[in-house]
Amino acid sequence: MDFLNAMGGTATGFFGAVIPFLIVLTIVVFVHEMGHFLVGRWCGVGVHAFSIGFGPEIFGFNDRRGTRWKLCAIPLGGYVKFHGDVNGASVPDPEALARMSPQERATSFPTQPVAKRAAIVAAGPIANFLLAILLFAGAIWLGGRYELPARVAAVEPNSAAAEAGFEPGDLIKAIDGQPVRDFNAMYRTVTGSAGNTLLFTIERDGAERTITATPRVHEDRTPFGRHRVGRLGIRSPNGSEARLVEYGPLASLNLGVHETYFVVERTFSYLGKLATGRESADQLSGPIGIARVSGEVAKTGGVGGLVGLVALLSVSIGLLNLFPVPLLDGGHLLFYAFEVVRGRPLSERAQEIGFRIGLALVLMLMLFAAWNDILNLGASWGRNT
Repeated sequence: MDFLNAMGGTATGFFGAVIPFLIVLTIVVFVHEMGHFLVGRWCGVGVHAFSIGFGPEIFGFNDRRGTRWKLCAIPLGGYVKFHGDVNGASVPDPEALARMSPQERATSFPTQPVAKRAAIVAAGPIANFLLAILLFAGAIWLGGRYELPARVAAVEPNSAAAEAGFEPGDLIKAIDGQPVRDFNAMYRTVTGSAGNTLLFTIERDGAERTITATPRVHEDRTPFGRHRVGRLGIRSPNGSEARLVEYGPLASLNLGVHETYFVVERTFSYLGKLATGRESADQLSGPIGIARVSGEVAKTGGVGGLVGLVALLSVSIGLLNLFPVPLLDGGHLLFYAFEVVRGRPLSERAQEIGFRIGLALVLMLMLFAAWNDILNLGASWGRNT
């Protein structure tokens, strides 16, 4: 009986994670590919296929322009195949181009001016950023935000805050000259500044003063793995002090932009620390980790939590696709930059080598992320047994 209950719980957990994951990923991928598709159509390029997923087709139909819209068996991405491409990665098909009539060449992707090709390629990541901004802004506009004052409720003994001279009741007004809106804004700055000295402007007994403090490195374990963050040792005010702040459409949109920028800034900060050896690559996560987080968010955060996860994942996928790796959108943009500088495209051989290198890098990254996910999943099971 225990075995059957365990199996039933495992199956429930599996579907409880997979279904939210597929919903989240499908939305992000659809918007990304729709960006490519719409700008491609506006530029007069023919589109052979718009696919969500890879592999065998499960369902599909043709629109009046001959584009095949389809849902495929492996739901871990998608692609738009333009006229003149070998595949959905926009690899040119020289043989097909040679056989085309002038009218056909006019609607093929490889024969478009470099500015149009760059716009079509960049449209996917841009669509992801716009989606994130709108989702963040919409959530703030419709539901407002609960904000805690950036007041020190308590100081942990022997902490960085205690050594710096913080006292209960201090109101943090600014960090390094930047105004602090609420406790969450202060928390974000501190967690992202492990080992960095910060200058705090505080208000104590009606007078302003400055305190210098260096957040210590602290390791937090999250569903995505171990994260190294900065910690001062300051306790937040009681939740009863939280107030609901409502924002209008323009203010919400502005905050949506700031939320999106925050994700981008934190990503680059992590990559910079990774390159200098101050961070570990074990924070990289793949589909397994995202599926696990999707399931947990669906259970604890409901629809609102999933909306936030869609926004976060949309920023991440948009940013990842802009990396200058052949096969990704950023790799294509890099090739186009070389084309502008040289006055002619790179040779077919050079592009082919680049795409093979890009494919190898992407596959290695996917395998490494999957291995991290498995290790984190094993660590989670170990804590739960």
